[in-house]
Amino acid sequence: MHHVGVLALDGVVPFELGIPARIFGAARDSAGNPLYTVTTCSLDGRPVRAEADYGLSVTRDASLLAGVDTVVIPPSHALGPIREEGRLPGALRDALAAIRPGTRIVGICTATYVLAAAGLLDHRPATTHWREADRLQRMFTTTRIDPDVLFVDDGDILTSAGVAAGIDLCLHIVRRDHGSLIANEVARSCVVAPWRDGGQAQYIQRPVPDPRATSTAPTQAWALERLTERLTLADLAAHATMSVRTFTRRFRDEVGITPGQWLTRQRIDLARHLLETTDWPVDRVAHRAGFGTGVSLRQHLHASIGVTPQAYRRTFRPATTAAAA
Repeated sequence: MHHVGVLALDGVVPFELGIPARIFGAARDSAGNPLYTVTTCSLDGRPVRAEADYGLSVTRDASLLAGVDTVVIPPSHALGPIREEGRLPGALRDALAAIRPGTRIVGICTATYVLAAAGLLDHRPATTHWREADRLQRMFTTTRIDPDVLFVDDGDILTSAGVAAGIDLCLHIVRRDHGSLIANEVARSCVVAPWRDGGQAQYIQRPVPDPRATSTAPTQAWALERLTERLTLADLAAHATMSVRTFTRRFRDEVGITPGQWLTRQRIDLARHLLETTDWPVDRVAHRAGFGTGVSLRQHLHASIGVTPQAYRRTFRPATTAAAA
């Protein structure tokens, strides 16, 4: 079973601290068996002060991290010299140095400071809460900070923006480990959205539409039922009974990306689901997802996640059930 170790630092934010146990703890295989075990520790095994008005007791110290498969560090509002000077206290530096090579390390929100100060993000991409992005980039100039995304997956190092983006990242990890069916079940159990693309904007100018304005949400739902069809921007605007210019502006205000970008992401998501759950040839998957041809699907999937449809299917489906594509 995959073991996740969560390091609670002094000043830890309770909401994000609870995300790993809630998301990974809800992951079950088809027989109902848990797929992860989650253990929380502090640096010295003693209680830590939460960012809220209470403390938290743990049963393990940071030596736990040397033996787990994934390390998750939630954010803290008391990073002190880490945020101010880019310097790790000795006990934290030793704890991170003891993590085995190849262990997956996850930083949620301002925990990106911890990873950067440990040298784990040198010349690598990462993200953090948008309010901290400029400061983090100035302090750690060799790290490539993207302030506009929900999370960054760089293989063995993953980072997320703040608050709910930690949920998105943990669901992404479940999906990466076990496929979309199990990740969707986890999302359903936790009553959260099953998938928000990591490249979605952190900060949307008007996430709650002006009540006097017409929302684009009905058009989004309409388009999701017609992904096989060739949908143009004019088609979407006509359904919303808006001009193309007004629809584009309002869509971006509400969603954070353009209608074209959103439509492509929905089609990629559907194609990934079909590759995981069916034996359909790539051309049939491409047609059902609205890409038209297998060549188009290959181009879009490779641009999005860096793999071909065949490679994606091999990763997420057992070899005995995956059909030759």
